Amino acid sequence: MLLRTVSAATAETTDALISKNNFLDLFKRSTSISHLAQTHAQIILHGFRNDISLLTKLTQRLSDLGAIYYARDIFLSVQRPDVFLFNVLMRGFSVNESPHSALSVFAHLRKSTDLKPNSSTYAFAISAASGFRDDRAGCVIHGQAIVDGCDSELLLGSNIVKMYFKFWRVEDAKKVFDRMPEKDTILWNTMISGYRKNEMYVESIQVFRDLINESCTRLDTTTLLDILPAVAELQELRLGMQIHSLATKTGCYSHDYVLTGFISLYSKCGKIKMASTLFREFRRPDIVAYNAMIHGYTSNGETELSLSLFKDLMLSGAKLKSSTLVSLVPVSGHLMLIYAIHGYSLKSNFLSHTSVSTALTTVYSKLNEIESARKLFDESPEKSLPSWNAMISGYTQNGLTEDAISLFREMQNSEFSPNPVTITCILSACAQLGALSLGKWVHDLVRSTDFESSIYVSTALIGMYAKCGSIAEARRLFDLMPKMNEVTWNTMISGYGLHGHGQEALTIFSEMLNSGIAPTPVTFLCVLYACSHAGLVKEGDEIFNSMIHVYGFEPSVKHYACVVDILGRAGHLQRALQFIEAMPIQPGPSVWETLLGACRIHKDTNLARTVSEKLFELDPDNVGYHVLLSNIHSADRNYPQAATVRQTAKKRKLAKAPGYTLIEIGETPHVFTSGDQSHPQVKAIYEKLENLEGKMREAGYQPETELALHDVEEEERELMVKVHSERLAIAFGLIATEPGTEIRIIKNLRVCLDCHTATKLISKITERVIVVRDANRFHHFKDGVCSCGDYW
Repeated sequence: MLLRTVSAATAETTDALISKNNFLDLFKRSTSISHLAQTHAQIILHGFRNDISLLTKLTQRLSDLGAIYYARDIFLSVQRPDVFLFNVLMRGFSVNESPHSALSVFAHLRKSTDLKPNSSTYAFAISAASGFRDDRAGCVIHGQAIVDGCDSELLLGSNIVKMYFKFWRVEDAKKVFDRMPEKDTILWNTMISGYRKNEMYVESIQVFRDLINESCTRLDTTTLLDILPAVAELQELRLGMQIHSLATKTGCYSHDYVLTGFISLYSKCGKIKMASTLFREFRRPDIVAYNAMIHGYTSNGETELSLSLFKDLMLSGAKLKSSTLVSLVPVSGHLMLIYAIHGYSLKSNFLSHTSVSTALTTVYSKLNEIESARKLFDESPEKSLPSWNAMISGYTQNGLTEDAISLFREMQNSEFSPNPVTITCILSACAQLGALSLGKWVHDLVRSTDFESSIYVSTALIGMYAKCGSIAEARRLFDLMPKMNEVTWNTMISGYGLHGHGQEALTIFSEMLNSGIAPTPVTFLCVLYACSHAGLVKEGDEIFNSMIHVYGFEPSVKHYACVVDILGRAGHLQRALQFIEAMPIQPGPSVWETLLGACRIHKDTNLARTVSEKLFELDPDNVGYHVLLSNIHSADRNYPQAATVRQTAKKRKLAKAPGYTLIEIGETPHVFTSGDQSHPQVKAIYEKLENLEGKMREAGYQPETELALHDVEEEERELMVKVHSERLAIAFGLIATEPGTEIRIIKNLRVCLDCHTATKLISKITERVIVVRDANRFHHFKDGVCSCGDYW
């Protein structure tokens, strides 16, 4: 039919210009490759085989329909293609996900022709370079554009900014933006979007404010779509409402996708009724709107409403694609909702799409359904970098650090290279495990891939070194960072707190305030934690009050628990109790448990009984409370009562996690349990312990057996404390390392009083520095003294 139309159109006129216009009109009307092929035949038949404008348009239409190699053949048939035709083919390869071919065309243009690339040429080349796995090609092309004087053009500038953001080179993106002589809406939007995608939400909002306050450029609907997720992540409700008003005034609010953005914003800010009201404004909500509302209900605890809305979506007859199904999977939610989406995906054969299986893997991990997550990962026919990251992150979030590290090593042997997201996840796993040697290996990998320029990777490195005991290295990296966000500051403050360096934590906090970066509730949590582990009662009280009265934050249960810890550790038990009773919110188990721990430290049996009753009422199945109360009775030498508490726990079949200690020798981890006899060098280890025991007794050591039941339940108290897992690990470290070498061990529980005393003496006798990370903090033992000042 189209062939007859072409023949008729060209036969009715002898005017070449009209015939050419007819062909251009046919290009617009063609909806398939076969239609375009027929048109191409007629172009040749009627003598237009060398008309470059027609062939350029045909190349563009073929590219748009995915026939990129047909388009390339047409390009090759042109004897002297112009720059515009080169640009069209480069764009075609880029949009058809063939970036290497696009850059081959670009290289041919520069090296084999007399043509000069224009700003559009460079824009398409930069777009193609963004499809590579690293930024080297993009940086080279950017340099060439500068040499040719094209870098100030708006389209090219926007593409360069986008490219740098894509490779996490945030500072370079900002430099390009700042140097642009003119800025249009697209460029502003690119900056807002780039910061948001790099999770720099504060910076994204600041650019938006600059656009509104300092620029003559008008915002558009894309601006709102870019900024609303950043506002939602920070839960800036007041700013969100101001943007809502602005959107109404500028006419942008009428677009359905902007309305959807406000639904997500209000949902994340806890205003679910407002979100629901906005959802009802849709005449026919699309899949994205349904997704936003389902997310909103789920994240606000309205699980029944989220399930009901999902059923409504299914009954509406909407035909879902893999991309829309991915957007439907909530970032967290009710397990039954996930089962429903998973079932639909399986029935509709969407699980073969890696994006769908990755989304489900992520949400299963967040719901602690790690076996279901791994099953999806293993069964995925094609894995992607996001799917590897999702599974590694899932293991890390669920505390399965060894599995995360094992999977990361497996990924190293695959076709996929890690990106900053992967590196951040695996550094978190190293930090949890305390595997310093592995963390250093990952750091070397970071250096070789230039990921250290990523603020998130650098922050993760600081956290890893701090949690693996190298607080000096953490501070060195912190001081080298050219720019820091609030997470970086929080990480350094938290690191100092973990090591008991309260004054240093307060100094960093003061520097953060002077830097212009506003503290967050997490910042105050880190500072209060540091105060509690350094006995800084006055400072902690001042900081808690400034959080409320100066910065306007409402304390969470964790903040209240930190204040109780500050008071309790310092011996102000009655004041801590009064603080709890005056709390404006209901104190949870964590608050009472903190006070119970202080009762153990200061051996206040009477208050411990009162607090224990509260805890048993709030969380009767927590074995830790029984163990703490038992230890308090033991410290008070009330052994019958301690035994009664333990028997109660046994009758209820409450099992306590066994204690273990890890030590790395070289890159090999060694794990010990109390009384362990399984190590290949067990004989030498116990001989070393006996030798140390004799020297310790000569130095005046007396076993602290009062709390011998803190980690074990057997009655052989003096015997058992001698073979606690941390002592076995230290003895092995003394055997397996050179004299003078620092020994580092990690214990999963709190170190007991006797082992703490013994380790101080061992550090003096052996002239070794011994670093111990327990469940609460770090202890640095040197010359018979511990950095905690016996305050832990």
